[in-house]
Amino acid sequence: MMHSQRADFRFFHRLQVRWAEVDMQQVVFNGHYLLYFDTAMSAYWKALGLPYAQALQTLGGDFYVKKAALTYHSPARLDDWIEIGIGLARLGKSSMVLRTAMFVQDRLLTSGEMVYVFTTPGPQARAQAMPQALRELLESYERGEPMLRVQLGDWHALGEHARAIRTAVFVHEQGIPAELEWDEHDVRCRHAVVFNRLGMPVACGRLLPDGHIGRVAVIQAMRGSLTGRLLMRDLMHEAKLAGHRHVEISAQQAVTEFYRKLGFASIGPPYLEAGIPHVPMRADLARLPVSPAP
Repeated sequence: MMHSQRADFRFFHRLQVRWAEVDMQQVVFNGHYLLYFDTAMSAYWKALGLPYAQALQTLGGDFYVKKAALTYHSPARLDDWIEIGIGLARLGKSSMVLRTAMFVQDRLLTSGEMVYVFTTPGPQARAQAMPQALRELLESYERGEPMLRVQLGDWHALGEHARAIRTAVFVHEQGIPAELEWDEHDVRCRHAVVFNRLGMPVACGRLLPDGHIGRVAVIQAMRGSLTGRLLMRDLMHEAKLAGHRHVEISAQQAVTEFYRKLGFASIGPPYLEAGIPHVPMRADLARLPVSPAP
């Protein structure tokens, strides 16, 4: 098995070694590296724009590990930050081979490969041909192509998709009464919906005529990826193109740090809305480029 370098990978996931993962030799127990890889795989699917369970249901199959092979080069220790690289090595008719390597800075810890087989769903799973859409998606990611796209439009064009996301996030997940979620503003707003390569909607938001951004929602399986940032980037650019000098948002208090990283600052004390603490926030659009970055 060839040694790997950081430049071999487009995707990395970063995590820190915890006390419970160190053995009596004061290094990470060898079995934990497979757990690290499995954790990184969850982030890898998000980087592909795929909410794993929903996407595989759409594709009519599931993945099972056929082979897991690691070569150990150097140990990791308590509090080390490990970066886990994952990349596509090759595709078979019903399988994919992923290469992986783990690093602490430039020091190689492990290298290896994982073989996944695409199967029929259910307990009597058997190998089946991998859908062409998934093959193309995997290959496109390795070429550096974007996995998500933002579509802007009115409620007539995007309302069905936005309604499904908002119902899942606000009504079902957060318990907001449905009668509070829907209002007369939707028909006057500019809406944005994020789609993945399979055409699945994964996030939404809206821009009101007065420059307020609202109803920002990312489906649970895609949180922690760049999906929300991509959505906000395009909504903020829409606001700038509409002539607004700043945008405001009523942010749920639990996610204010996300908005701060986008340039928002608090402009008032917290308050309750639909039983959830919110904070009014504002971002200056003066330094925002006229066109969003690709």
